Amino acid sequence: MPAGEPMSTSPDLTSGTIGPSNEPDSQRSRPGSPGGSKRRNWWIAGAWVLGILVLLAFFIRIALSLPINSDGANNAFQAWDMFHGNFLLHNWVIGDATYYTFDLPVMAIVEAFLGVNAAAVHVAVATTFVIVAVLALAIARIDSRGAAAAVRCGLVVAVLTAGFADSFVFLLKPDHAATSAFLLGCFLLVDRAPSRWFTPPALFVILCAGQIGDGLVLYVAVPSVILVSLYRWASGDRHRPFDVLVAAAAALSVPVALLIRAMMIRLGGYVMVPPDATPARISLLGRHLRLTAQNIGTLFGVIPHPWSALGVVGSPFGTLCLLAAAFGFGKAVWNWRRASWAEQLLCLAIVLNIAAYAFSRLPSTSNPYEIAPVVPCSAILAARALVPGVIASAWRARVAIVAAASAALFPLTAAASRPVQTTQASVRFVEWLEAHGLRYGISGYWNASVLTFVSGNKVQIRAVKPFRGKLAALEWETDNTWYAASEHDATFALAGHGRITSSGMTPAEFERYLGKPAAIYHVDGRYILVYRRNLLTSVVPGPLGLYGRP
Repeated sequence: MPAGEPMSTSPDLTSGTIGPSNEPDSQRSRPGSPGGSKRRNWWIAGAWVLGILVLLAFFIRIALSLPINSDGANNAFQAWDMFHGNFLLHNWVIGDATYYTFDLPVMAIVEAFLGVNAAAVHVAVATTFVIVAVLALAIARIDSRGAAAAVRCGLVVAVLTAGFADSFVFLLKPDHAATSAFLLGCFLLVDRAPSRWFTPPALFVILCAGQIGDGLVLYVAVPSVILVSLYRWASGDRHRPFDVLVAAAAALSVPVALLIRAMMIRLGGYVMVPPDATPARISLLGRHLRLTAQNIGTLFGVIPHPWSALGVVGSPFGTLCLLAAAFGFGKAVWNWRRASWAEQLLCLAIVLNIAAYAFSRLPSTSNPYEIAPVVPCSAILAARALVPGVIASAWRARVAIVAAASAALFPLTAAASRPVQTTQASVRFVEWLEAHGLRYGISGYWNASVLTFVSGNKVQIRAVKPFRGKLAALEWETDNTWYAASEHDATFALAGHGRITSSGMTPAEFERYLGKPAAIYHVDGRYILVYRRNLLTSVVPGPLGLYGRP
């Protein structure tokens, strides 16, 4: 290179050439010119919007292949109540995670346009998870440009959706997966605005809202922010107040969130089942660690299932994604001192989420959703570790983009190939009930609200469970007024074949608590026990004391 000639340090990877262009200025807009910058910004914005819409379309199609259950139905009823002015969800008893500050408002907005139906639930769940994906993409592409940013985004989507073909965790209903939005939102804010005046108060607001909606924010996001902030303050310039302010904002969010919840209850807002924070016995630790590892494998699609849409290649693909996630985590830990804010926060969030799960009494084969935030956090670390900030070679950039796009589309298209779930059998069943004048009844949890939802509230079935020789109102995702004998006349009990569980009871078991029915019908594998009295007079408040007699 001749002396005095400037070296190009930022090649235009989108043009497919390296170095200065031979075109005269009159035939092109220079990269630094206002016109060229505006056009490039419009192209980038358009690409982001298109990508998000494509991702949303995939998520909605995948959600349509999953069934609506009573959890999702109750979330839909809660959102509908919020839309109609019951903002504090008066009379509701909600589970140990309410999703009150994210999932339910999104669902209420969707229901404003679509009504209370299965389509609204699917669209709302897909929308919340798209927000999680967008936040993950935004963090992953930090310090990258051009093709490198695109490849990182493709890898994030691939790892994030690797388990979609096997697992129903992410798009079935409002759950901890969407809570990842609070974690990633905090991490993105701190990483991209490390010294701005608005960062501590904005972080405070996000963490307060997250804790009201899901205790996972309290156990994972808050300590992650505090510990990383204090570490960076202690290992860096201690005269910088920002790190301490961030830690203080995170710590202050805890008592303020508790105060807000107390005020909501004082004003007649919902009550909730307390989360089980009891640590597990040491003797169970080995079993819990195995279950934790198994559930991580489920989330990443490593453990094959008969219904897997990816077939025999699903497990190898999931294994590669899990290895990429482990590599990303390991690389960030190895380079801890040079790691960014976001990388340190993501690593600590993964550790805390897994530890809080493994050392509690939660681990089982049926609840991998408790550690769902591990997946988006790991996807970001994998993309950042495997793809450099700049891909200098044009042909390598093209190959990498094609490979990343293929990896991203592979699990998405496979999961989207599953048939759409229909509710025709349930619709026929509730139509039979309505035709026979049976419009209000009781049953176990998993048969109650979902059938009410399918019927469009024309047939209402309320969840009960055995308690001390009687039937009690179920204190989980239910409304107190549903059990008011002065307002409702429940004339039938819906039974199944199983033992006494939260999901159903046999006809003999119902007869033990309610006596002999006037008639019994057997329809579509279910038993309907018809009585000539109001069964709600025999339903007592639940054992937790969260319900009084309405």
